[in-house]
Amino acid sequence: MVERLSPLDASFLYLEEPATPMHVGGLLILDAPPGGLDALAALVEARLPLVPRYRQRVAEVPGHLADPVWVDDRDFDLALHLRRSRLPRPGTEAQLLDLVSRLESRPLDRNRPLWEAYLIEGLSGGRVAVMTKTHPALVDGLSAIDIGQVLLDVDPEAVPPEPVEWHPARAPGNAELVLQALDEYVRRPSSLVAVRHAAATDLRSAAVRIGGVAGGLLRAVRSTLLPAPRTPLNGPVSRQRRVAVARARLGDLTRIRAAHGGTVNDVLLAVLTGALREWLLSRGEPVVAGTTVRALVPVSLQDDERGSGSRVTSHLVDLPVGEPNPRVRLARLGYAMRSIGDPGRSVTADGLIALTGFAPPTLHALGARAARGLSRRLFNLVITNVPGPQVPLYAAGAQMQEVFPVVPLARGQGLSIGMTSYNGTVFFGFNADRDSVGDVDVLADMTHQQVAELLEAAG
Repeated sequence: MVERLSPLDASFLYLEEPATPMHVGGLLILDAPPGGLDALAALVEARLPLVPRYRQRVAEVPGHLADPVWVDDRDFDLALHLRRSRLPRPGTEAQLLDLVSRLESRPLDRNRPLWEAYLIEGLSGGRVAVMTKTHPALVDGLSAIDIGQVLLDVDPEAVPPEPVEWHPARAPGNAELVLQALDEYVRRPSSLVAVRHAAATDLRSAAVRIGGVAGGLLRAVRSTLLPAPRTPLNGPVSRQRRVAVARARLGDLTRIRAAHGGTVNDVLLAVLTGALREWLLSRGEPVVAGTTVRALVPVSLQDDERGSGSRVTSHLVDLPVGEPNPRVRLARLGYAMRSIGDPGRSVTADGLIALTGFAPPTLHALGARAARGLSRRLFNLVITNVPGPQVPLYAAGAQMQEVFPVVPLARGQGLSIGMTSYNGTVFFGFNADRDSVGDVDVLADMTHQQVAELLEAAG
């Protein structure tokens, strides 16, 4: 019996559009591996058995009688997924981000396993980069891992396993797929109710289909009486992207929190709010005292019983970009985020999965998943923040120095921001539409300035 995509995973494929590919990206910056890129490539090959889905492709059922199935890719060629590139001299960060922007703009090939990784050499200082692209339909569940994660070890001397010879299973033919679909329908008719694009993107249809699960989302929508403000962040999205990055020392953010109160997440939102304010002003946009930008902010919660951060809520937060005082901005955001326990303003992760049909490989994709299920009129951008390990990690003996998330854009959304903390630093990844937010590097620079401004205010 074939393994069928869940209706939720299948709906993710239905939702994807040419201008908004929904792969989740990651950019890892490493010291030079002792064995060069060959060692990294060997590590990927050796650890592919840890992610068996990475050798499987999606097969459609004839006539769309049922959701697609996973089948082993008998023509799997690692070279089509693991590619190499070299930056021209001198290998600056700007050159790297230009390459990443072009790679991020390209959708994944639906005829092959839905992932790619690029090994990039030529960075200044002898460093190398690994860029990963993983489609959320490839994995199931918030605890799933992607290829970037299986590369990393806490031990620099970790020895990769010996490569295991792989023999693909026979792929079922069209007649067999149809017969299995009909058999499943006879046994479990409800299991084959397809989640179509129109139903997944329309809030009313989804509410009828899902019932109680959508109730939390509808309450959240009703609690936000006005649509999102009009900003240059929203409009038609092209097929081209621009990626920018920023950094902040976790110790500096902790000092700001200690001086002004709130949480580190509040501080990060205040930093981004100030950066958005200055960015809008630099473009000549009208910014007055009441100007706001509405963000969809997924927040991971600590589950006291399970001892994990698997509980996630997603909030619509009005960022006070019209407030000129950084300390007041932080206070207002802290107050807004303290409403996290209000069920009327939050949506559980399970609710978002059920409504939109997304099962991402990392929590960064939660914001993008939620964005697909909500009308773009309700918010201006997505901001994710995922805490990472505070100890060094290694790949093929090379220490990872930096890691930047690249959160996909939703329809009508010109900017998404992902944040990850690692080994004492918070790394910001800005993914922008090249046409509408082509000056995203200005926004990244202003993020650094806002951290300095809040530090100065903290004394």
